[in-house]
Amino acid sequence: MNVTVNVICYKSKVLKNSESPLMISMCKDRKRKYISIGLSINPVHWDFAKNAPKPKYPNREALTTLIAQKLQAYSEQIMEFKAMNRDFTATSLVEKVCKPSNLKTVGDVFTEQMQALRDAQRLNYMFSIRQTYNPLLEFNRHLNLYFVDIDVPWLKKYETWLRKHGLSANTIKGRFVDIRTI
Repeated sequence: MNVTVNVICYKSKVLKNSESPLMISMCKDRKRKYISIGLSINPVHWDFAKNAPKPKYPNREALTTLIAQKLQAYSEQIMEFKAMNRDFTATSLVEKVCKPSNLKTVGDVFTEQMQALRDAQRLNYMFSIRQTYNPLLEFNRHLNLYFVDIDVPWLKKYETWLRKHGLSANTIKGRFVDIRTI
């Protein structure tokens, strides 16, 4: 799970203004991926040995700061993947950094789903979802938690709570299917 992330001046590509784009070079499992950072520099001002702008470059501090921010974003995401012990590819890393997902709470997702079903006139299915939503709300007292926070111990506690309230195995299975579906 060794990953290297560097910024390089992609000198094999020359833009119209005779500058070369700066790219993030990412290598994982011997697969390399290049992502443009949206900046370009004249190769004369780039130190290819250090992969940094030369000291005489006029906007060196601003460019160095921007490069550090980009590299920091990728490093943080790599650390997060490693902390969660999740396997990832260079492409999935880029997608996670460039297009961060906006996490919604369980309550928000349930209410949006119920509203969408109501708008689509699928009332029986909406009532089924509501029968899953209400006990969840009663069990947890709030649904301001994210789906990533719902783990196996939490689900086992919820199952035990449902059994204490006299629900049959088929009903509990239906509730878990609804949670998984949403």
